[in-house]
Amino acid sequence: MDSLLRLLMGPWTTYILWVLSDGGPHRFGALKRAVPGISTRMLTERLRMLQAAGVIWRDQTQTIPPAVTYGLTERGDDLRQVLESLGQIAQRWQIEGAFEKVEVAAG
Repeated sequence: MDSLLRLLMGPWTTYILWVLSDGGPHRFGALKRAVPGISTRMLTERLRMLQAAGVIWRDQTQTIPPAVTYGLTERGDDLRQVLESLGQIAQRWQIEGAFEKVEVAAG
């Protein structure tokens, strides 16, 4: 459990997985646009880490410039139900105003 949580708790990691789970495979540029605020360097680092862990796949076509697409592997698909549940909880909490209270407390 500790190893899995360490993998998922890296910066932006869960959000990247949620985007790929919710929207299917994405090309690099589309994925960067879908994760607002992430730098190219950080996205590249997170994608490499997730690929090394076997959670996502990477497909590169030999075009100019190269077209690189990322998607969830079977291992990444194992996380789909958890990500959907977290998304539902986040929506409910947002409606309840929970995040506004957190932002006020943090400020």
